[in-house]
Amino acid sequence: MQKASVLLFLAWVCFLFYAGIALFTSGFLLTRLELTNHSSCQEPPGPGSLPWGSQGKPGACWMASRFSRVVLVLIDALRFDFAQPQHSHVPGEPPVSLPFLGKLSSLQRILEIQPHHARLYRSQVDPPTTTMQRLKALTTGSLPTFIDAGSNFASHAIVEDNLIKQLTSAGRRVVFMGDDTWKDLFPGAFSKAFFFPSFNVRDLDTVDNGILEHLYPTMDSGEWDVLIAHFLGVDHCGHKHGPHHPEMAKKLSQMDQVIQGLVERLENDTLLVVAGDHGMTTNGDHGGDSELEVSAALFLYSPTALFPSTPPEVSRFLHTYSAATQDLQAKELHQLQNLFSKASADYQWLLQSPRGAEATLPTVIAELQQFLRGARAMCIESWARFSLSFLLLHLLAAGIPITTPGPFTVPWQAVSAWALMATQTFYSTGHQPVFPAIHWHAAFVGFPEGHGSRTWLPALLVGANTFASHLLFAVGCPLLLLWPFLCESQGLRKRQQPPGNEADSRVRPEEEEEPLMEMRLRDGPHHFYAALLQLGLKYLFILGIQILACALAASILRRHLMVWKVFAPKFIFEAVGFIVSSVGLLLGIALVMRVDGAVSSWFRQLFLAQQR
Repeated sequence: MQKASVLLFLAWVCFLFYAGIALFTSGFLLTRLELTNHSSCQEPPGPGSLPWGSQGKPGACWMASRFSRVVLVLIDALRFDFAQPQHSHVPGEPPVSLPFLGKLSSLQRILEIQPHHARLYRSQVDPPTTTMQRLKALTTGSLPTFIDAGSNFASHAIVEDNLIKQLTSAGRRVVFMGDDTWKDLFPGAFSKAFFFPSFNVRDLDTVDNGILEHLYPTMDSGEWDVLIAHFLGVDHCGHKHGPHHPEMAKKLSQMDQVIQGLVERLENDTLLVVAGDHGMTTNGDHGGDSELEVSAALFLYSPTALFPSTPPEVSRFLHTYSAATQDLQAKELHQLQNLFSKASADYQWLLQSPRGAEATLPTVIAELQQFLRGARAMCIESWARFSLSFLLLHLLAAGIPITTPGPFTVPWQAVSAWALMATQTFYSTGHQPVFPAIHWHAAFVGFPEGHGSRTWLPALLVGANTFASHLLFAVGCPLLLLWPFLCESQGLRKRQQPPGNEADSRVRPEEEEEPLMEMRLRDGPHHFYAALLQLGLKYLFILGIQILACALAASILRRHLMVWKVFAPKFIFEAVGFIVSSVGLLLGIALVMRVDGAVSSWFRQLFLAQQR
């Protein structure tokens, strides 16, 4: 059996597993079709004229503009309790003293002094709580997809309808400053932009100070309609120190001063929005769906009173999406449409008969909330499907015969133990198959000052730290070919040294000349490559059984409450670990073949020298 044949056959088996993993991933993890349709002022959200009559007014589209300008301050990882007002101490109860409590005092002061001009909400966000996915959700209004979590290191431009696109199409001047992730999501969309590198989580001040250098001069210039500032110091402080560190108090106090400065400069026609894209865990990490990670703050303020009327909701997205794909269930879609029609009719009646508002308004609110919950549940159910193709390809790959005769047969117990040792090493080095447990600090090993604008290098360092055990044990797997010789050597030693008989324990001269251990690899060269193939197939089979078990668990429990917290991340880690292990196995076998070629050449030269 030739070297190339062994490697090509193993690569083909790996390809079968890769195809199965890809099919399962595309069918199970949350995925959706990105519609390229864009709403326009010429297409109203419903039939007939709109009740609030905004057509024809300057700058108006579907409804009259409440504000001429908007300032959006996005404080990355602003958890709700960071901004929650602190009540006075209750006698008899121990005081709560945490570094992040009460540092955004300007919010509480505004809420107390101007209650009709400000609102503070708890924003319950959808996982995954990574920055790029949250930015997509905030600007498009859609659900973030789980499979996009891996693209947090390399963002891609948003092609579906989004807030930034609508603002620029309406002729609004959008100015941005802060996290350079926006540069990839909305290339060329801003009239003026100041981007700063965002990946160095050990740097707490570069992005924030860069924003402050341009924030107030830009506001005073008046050359903007929408001003977006994305601060990263709070998020980076969480990654570096955690929320309970004194540095967190300093960053929140700095953000409080920023909010005060903005409030003092706001004009009557300007709306201030302070929001967090996600929260953080007690360790300062994020990415999962724990309560602290999905709880973010949302603060609204304007010098003029807020919310004189309630704008209606529209359901056109569901119809457009169902026309482009067959994912949504027709029966459920029809029920939601009936519910929305009834809520719209009740809302229209409410506008025309304000006297009965007290009795009708709770009903309208409940109907619209039920519609939104139903639409969200239907989309999640549609975008989480399971494909049986993975099982078929896995069984096809697993059904390949892997029993070959020869002196190099490695028992199943040894191969299984080797694979389990790789898994045990993964856990013993402090890793877990969940995103919040990833050792992000590994990205800065050897680079304490950061990586500049490079994102591939920190991603490579984090990946190497996470899957080092998979790679090392896979590369070293061909060493198991020495297992039979090791067992044979131990048995021979026991036979040569029987207890209580020193004379018989002396090795005879003819036994000293017998080749031992790895030198016997040259006794059966025709079996060597076949043994490598057998060992590689056994190792792939065991790894395949592990990922198959994860796929079955994730598919059977796909409606479980913990599916996106436990089972889906476990499958992703196993899938990536399988890919890393299979690549390492191919490299290890190729290395052994290279060494075997060199040893064979040395044996030939030695044999020719003896013949001379």
